[in-house]
Amino acid sequence: MSLIDPIHTIEDAETKELVKFFNETLGFCPNSIKTMYIRPQIAYAFINLNKAVMKNKGKVTSKLKRLIGYVSSTVSGCRYCQAHTIRAAERYGASTNQLKEVWEFRDSKNFSIKEKVALEFAIASSSIPNHVDNKLMSAMPQHWQ
Repeated sequence: MSLIDPIHTIEDAETKELVKFFNETLGFCPNSIKTMYIRPQIAYAFINLNKAVMKNKGKVTSKLKRLIGYVSSTVSGCRYCQAHTIRAAERYGASTNQLKEVWEFRDSKNFSIKEKVALEFAIASSSIPNHVDNKLMSAMPQHWQ
């Protein structure tokens, strides 16, 4: 049960346009956005932050970004984010085997070396940031060039 009821209809054109991002990513607009929309500027900022992070401007694919999000949210204990990121990972091309083996990625043949390094980094930085040690830091550029 939520403490604040989300709005049921988004009226303004700007937010409707921004919400298309979540409709594409998840297939629906999350209630968190509808709750934030009570203060529209918060909703705009959050949606734009998500869009900026998830744009494919570098070498990390949409699929891997969602798998990283799933691993990170699980390590940090956010069940809400876990549900959304694992669904989005599937929508962006994670195989059934990758979804099943995401916690056995180190030994799985279903993940590339690049993906393994990125997931290792996600676990370390999401649990205790100084778990990202020199060995892990040196593996990142080696596999992501």
